[in-house]
Amino acid sequence: MTETPWSAAPPPRPPHEGHGGGRYPRPGAPDVPQVPGVPGVPAPHRTPGVAPGPLTATVPAPTAVPAPEEPQAPAAAPRKPGRDRYLDLLRSIALVRVVLYHIFGWAWLTVLFPSMGVMFALAGSLMARSLSRPAMGVIRGRVRRLLPPMWVFGALLLAMFVYAGWNPGRSEGAWGWAALLNYLVPVGAPPYPWSVGDASGLLEQTWAVQAAGPLWYLRAYLWFVLASPLLLWAFRRAPWPTMLAPLGLTAVVGTGLVQIPGELGNAVTDFAVYAGCWTLGFAHQQGLLREIPRYLAVSLASLVMAFGLWWASGHLGPDGWDLNDIPLAQATWSFGFVTILLLYSPSWQTLPGRLARWDPLITLSNNRAVTIYLWHNLLILATVPLIDLLYRLPFMDDARWGNALSTTYSLWMFVLVWPLIGLMVVAVGWVEDLAARRPPRLWPDGTKRGAATSGASHRK
Repeated sequence: MTETPWSAAPPPRPPHEGHGGGRYPRPGAPDVPQVPGVPGVPAPHRTPGVAPGPLTATVPAPTAVPAPEEPQAPAAAPRKPGRDRYLDLLRSIALVRVVLYHIFGWAWLTVLFPSMGVMFALAGSLMARSLSRPAMGVIRGRVRRLLPPMWVFGALLLAMFVYAGWNPGRSEGAWGWAALLNYLVPVGAPPYPWSVGDASGLLEQTWAVQAAGPLWYLRAYLWFVLASPLLLWAFRRAPWPTMLAPLGLTAVVGTGLVQIPGELGNAVTDFAVYAGCWTLGFAHQQGLLREIPRYLAVSLASLVMAFGLWWASGHLGPDGWDLNDIPLAQATWSFGFVTILLLYSPSWQTLPGRLARWDPLITLSNNRAVTIYLWHNLLILATVPLIDLLYRLPFMDDARWGNALSTTYSLWMFVLVWPLIGLMVVAVGWVEDLAARRPPRLWPDGTKRGAATSGASHRK
């Protein structure tokens, strides 16, 4: 599945955006939800050399005078492995772009910054690094970090669905109830009602589709985690075919040349579209991208991106240049874009210059990436009844004020959603810590320190 902008009920919120090719509409993308952050590469260090011993000059003299020792260069202190702040910055930008897209529905955002491709590439880089350990332990760890935040989100979502009158077995019988197991482990698509609630209620009747939209990302992420040992094995033996094969698969299943019906077809298409970005994360972590002359890599990536735009121009969907409706364009544009981002990766251990002022927010968003991604669409919906309360103010009887609010409705949604996201980070974000077997924290922005580390700068 691809990300789809939020559809709104009160004017002038953006109209409902559907998926091409028979895909169900969804607001969320992906980009949960990380899911956990990407560590950087430790700096190489030197082993101090052995200082030369005293040199004794044998000369015809009464005594032998030892030559002075050569000064020994101080050993470079090895840097501790830590998070790559450049990759953390990319993940934070991707999350903000996802929220922007789901509120405003601007198609050009999918071209400006392909958030889903970036997020899958960062996750792939981390996965390749972790697979230096036994594969089964790594997979268990990734699944353990993913599932508890999803369970909390799914429990509230299902309770809301049932309260609104949804009966999953009404149309599909026992299979409808069995499909609820995907809320425990999202191997398939977690089910949800297409229309639920009262048309005169607080939200439109398609709110469930919007709220459950981000769940597609968790399914795709789980597929990639399970496939990573095999993908990395293939990458180490044939890196370029492994990275380019997903583009070929997308050309087959993402253009209608071969059609796979139902949710299985959606899942296979999602896997094909973003597998190239996932394996680019492998290439970044394994150092393959550094071996290619930069001018050559950028030139080839630009050609792939140009092909993506060319293909999109001839296959525009109902939302124009929204690449989420054009799988092959999404796959090629994201592949080239991510390649260039990773080629120029500076591997910061700390954010430089003016970026340093954003360090707490970037740290917080990376420590709570799964929470932010999972809940942001539901919280966008929650802004609707809040903004609607403004229409009840006495001065709103003046048409000028009512029109002003209507024309800035989406802007107010964008303003209000961030405090709601902050509240949700405090309320349930600590589940991510428990899932990662860390002490729970309410606001992990890297600024709080214990007495022993008081005043130390953030180096996580």
